[in-house]
Amino acid sequence: MDKRKRLMNVQEALELLNRLSEAESDGGEVSGLSDVSWVCSASDGSSDSDPEPPRNVRPSHPDPPLADGPTVPAHAEVCATEPSPAQEIGKDGTVWTVMEPCGGAGRRQIQNILTESAGPTPHARHNITDKLTAFMCLCDNVMLEEIRDCTIAEVRRDRATWDVSIMELKAFIALLYVRGAYCGKNIEMESFWSEQWGNAFFNATLSRNRFREIMRYLRFDKKETRRCRLTTDKFTHVRKVWDRFVENSIASYRPLSDITVDEQLFPTKSRCPFTQYMPNKPDKFGIKFWLAADVDSKYMLNGFPYLGKDASRPATQRLGENVVLRLVEPFVGKGRNITTDNFFTSLPLAKALLAKNTSLVGTIKRNKRELPPSVQGRSELFSTKVLKSDKMVLSVYQCKPRRNVTILSTQHQHVAISTEKKKKPETVEYYNHSKVGVDVLDQMARQYSVKGGTRRWPVAVFYNVLDLAAINAWVLYRSCMSQENIPRRDFMLQLAHELRAEWMASKAPPLADLPFSSAGAEERRRMTCMVKAHCMQNKTFCKCVKCGDAVCGKCTAKVLSVCNNCV
Repeated sequence: MDKRKRLMNVQEALELLNRLSEAESDGGEVSGLSDVSWVCSASDGSSDSDPEPPRNVRPSHPDPPLADGPTVPAHAEVCATEPSPAQEIGKDGTVWTVMEPCGGAGRRQIQNILTESAGPTPHARHNITDKLTAFMCLCDNVMLEEIRDCTIAEVRRDRATWDVSIMELKAFIALLYVRGAYCGKNIEMESFWSEQWGNAFFNATLSRNRFREIMRYLRFDKKETRRCRLTTDKFTHVRKVWDRFVENSIASYRPLSDITVDEQLFPTKSRCPFTQYMPNKPDKFGIKFWLAADVDSKYMLNGFPYLGKDASRPATQRLGENVVLRLVEPFVGKGRNITTDNFFTSLPLAKALLAKNTSLVGTIKRNKRELPPSVQGRSELFSTKVLKSDKMVLSVYQCKPRRNVTILSTQHQHVAISTEKKKKPETVEYYNHSKVGVDVLDQMARQYSVKGGTRRWPVAVFYNVLDLAAINAWVLYRSCMSQENIPRRDFMLQLAHELRAEWMASKAPPLADLPFSSAGAEERRRMTCMVKAHCMQNKTFCKCVKCGDAVCGKCTAKVLSVCNNCV
């Protein structure tokens, strides 16, 4: 038997085996196919002396041979060109398919197409005309009136005639911003009124005793109803102020396509039931806030404090997943991407965001049950392994000999590799670009922080509100007024000047109180207080607007210089 004939026998044997299997599936038998022992000799390439198959089993219409070899069935060709892809399975049964890194991103998916205009909202653009209005978009009169009412309620338990106005409260905040602009958080506050080393801005705005008095009585809730509210909310001392600031921040700005979610530790060692210790932070102790920030502008979009175990969180939902979903709720469904670290990232979170038309990119812990075991191994330095499960892509990049980076992404369907020396995958470069939103925001807040020494944690939270409000107001002012080059420190100083302007105008004495000399020049005359209710014959320039008697600051009941006798 020649070589061509042996090859024909192999093809005929395969055809007969196929027909045999069809006959067995029907429950019958094909005649002449019971003895197929000759197939083995033909397929093993035996010598020419091997017996030939019987003539009665040869098919009547064999497939024509190819010019350069035997005929191959169609299914054999498919198996040779498209082998089954390698798969890996996680501990929870998640199936991952190994992919080859390739170039080209292709068409953008629907969850990555931004469908909302970014920047200040129409409400903010309509109201912002200067630095003060930009600040008032965030800390509005509703918030300031709440602080004023709670402060007065605290003081009048001891002093029935004590009062503070919204104008004076703004001047008080202006002094805090000036201290922050001069990096004076570690400087004793009273030294700013020093005759030799002090700042003239402080002496002209408020007296040292008045500032100390406002700081002493500053409150953000009413003590009468606090006990009832504490049973359901540990943050009730400053809840209304914080929530109002967050609501105004959300209503004034729309982020771009990238949002970062991370934690912020505001440093304080005041006595607080939910103080956190974080050794990887510069100050170690403080109050932890979960924040969402715009990557491009570093605008604080949303946030809330960490108060310990939350009874409202579903038992099946992890803390990181719950935090992310709460923070990004006002911004989902618009084609944005959320960047998180390995504390938050998980497959359930990625699926939940995909259902809301929002993508996720973040590092993920290698010991997650949904990941394949191979992610914990080592590979060649600067090599990348790509796996895919449904719409989620997992990139394992060996950045160091004994360490790799695992990134989960629902934004990238194809992972391109950089041509540089380290051969970073596209997912790693994207994560490095978009992970810094909250970290940079925290650094900016620390640089010019209004924080000062305090033993009351609600005051520390109020300091954090002012720090974040200054950054957000700076972002809004630059966008609305097209002044991108104004430094943040200059903005804070000019904001402080505008905050106290109304208070300084109210302090100016009327023209009737300025007697003229014989030469016609104006001069102010100091007078002895005629009320003497709370002073020892203090000197003053002011008069009561009702009776005209001289009245000093201690005997003044209202900012309009009304003496106690005329109230």
